[in-house]
Amino acid sequence: MRNRRVNIVALCGIAVAMNIVLGIITSALGIPLYLDSLGTVLTAVIAGPVAGMIVGGLSNVITGLIYSVSDIPFALVNMSIGLIVGLVAKKFKFNFLTAVITGLALSFICPAIGTPIGIYVYGGLNGSFSDVLVMSLVKGGTTIFQASFLRNVGSNLIDKIGTLVIGYLLLKAIPMQFLSKFKKESKEA
Repeated sequence: MRNRRVNIVALCGIAVAMNIVLGIITSALGIPLYLDSLGTVLTAVIAGPVAGMIVGGLSNVITGLIYSVSDIPFALVNMSIGLIVGLVAKKFKFNFLTAVITGLALSFICPAIGTPIGIYVYGGLNGSFSDVLVMSLVKGGTTIFQASFLRNVGSNLIDKIGTLVIGYLLLKAIPMQFLSKFKKESKEA
């Protein structure tokens, strides 16, 4: 039991670092696949929803402290990814189809959580070219929430499905010997 906990803590630390580094790299490259929740996804599948939520929350808090404190409230989005992916992986076999369906669901769930935060913190704009779309939609009569939500769903369709498929492919490549270190040990009488 103790070895499993040590393995999970080590996995969480590596996953937090992975989220932060991948977020920085993809942001610098300007690609729509952010991958800043890949560590959250991997941890949630391997170690469960609680570990996934911890990785998600810590990733955003640390990134927020390094770059911008106003990003910390978005930890709720990354934590929800850890919770949902962890619960799905517990209930169903995590395969390609599960990854795509979960990514599709997260493409709507994450903007539902993140859009109100983005409106409160940033006024619904994120400083990217997509703000033109948001402002055009607002001038066309939609609310800032609707416009921001639509933009966020669009980018999340690429990001969340892509992240979950990449997560699935990475998990498929990890040897079972390694993954078995995270399984709960049965209690013998």
